[in-house]
Amino acid sequence: MKAYIFPGQGSQFPGMGKDLYESNSRAKQLFEDANSILGFRITDIMFNGSEEELKQTKVTQPAIFLHSVVMASLIDNFKPDAVAGHSLGEFSALVANRTLTFDDALKLVYKRALAMQKACELNPSTMAAVLNLDDKIVEAICNDITASGNTVVAANYNCPGQLVISGTIEGINIACEKLKEAGAKRALVLPVGGAFHSPLMEPAKIELEAAINATTFNQPICSVYQNVSAKAVSNPDEIKSNLIAQLTAPVKWTQTIENMIQDGINSFVEVGPGKVLQGLVKKLNKDIEAISA
Repeated sequence: MKAYIFPGQGSQFPGMGKDLYESNSRAKQLFEDANSILGFRITDIMFNGSEEELKQTKVTQPAIFLHSVVMASLIDNFKPDAVAGHSLGEFSALVANRTLTFDDALKLVYKRALAMQKACELNPSTMAAVLNLDDKIVEAICNDITASGNTVVAANYNCPGQLVISGTIEGINIACEKLKEAGAKRALVLPVGGAFHSPLMEPAKIELEAAINATTFNQPICSVYQNVSAKAVSNPDEIKSNLIAQLTAPVKWTQTIENMIQDGINSFVEVGPGKVLQGLVKKLNKDIEAISA
């Protein structure tokens, strides 16, 4: 059984999608449709912009989504047995399994990006990657720091031995010191503008919730394994509520891939910029096929 998986923020690179635009008329049309929907030429930034320009959340999120969905549209006989996406990638996955139309999903992604940007400015915050420390130890240290007044939570369960935490700047700095003392190989603050997948994203969640509730979610052609539950979901109402919860809840990627393998998925195809997700799959199970589209 084959699953298609879609990357999230951090996979962008200058020039992304330019080859697709120039070599395929269907791809070119989707890129131009996106320019019209967004009200600015995102393709100019994707194809010719600098790394710094691409790092702006309001650009990064629609750019990665667009690149992924265009790539998926060019796959011959695209018949996934299941789909999943890491954080932002869940929106690409929901277009791939036809829960959302391209237009509606792009509008939601842009709304999400702007709402998250605003929440970051409201609550100065950040994230850090923690390597080679048991998840339970990381969670316990985060809980202690949160109890003392600085929000810090587990945000991305990427693979065993790689957990990203999210919280206030002071809280993350305290956590990094304590995690290193507890035996973490590394506890490294990431160059991001905010505490994604934490309670500090609540203002963005409220804003996005209204937009999601006003959008039609269709019956999908296959299940999506969602970040919030790590389980296969095919009910549109459940998909909708999980997508709303996603902004303030952790991304259970480790648990998602484990559940997909357990449910019979033996081939993973990463669709979009970069090769991060196939690497995480291989770390979980080196015998499973994980390739790029």
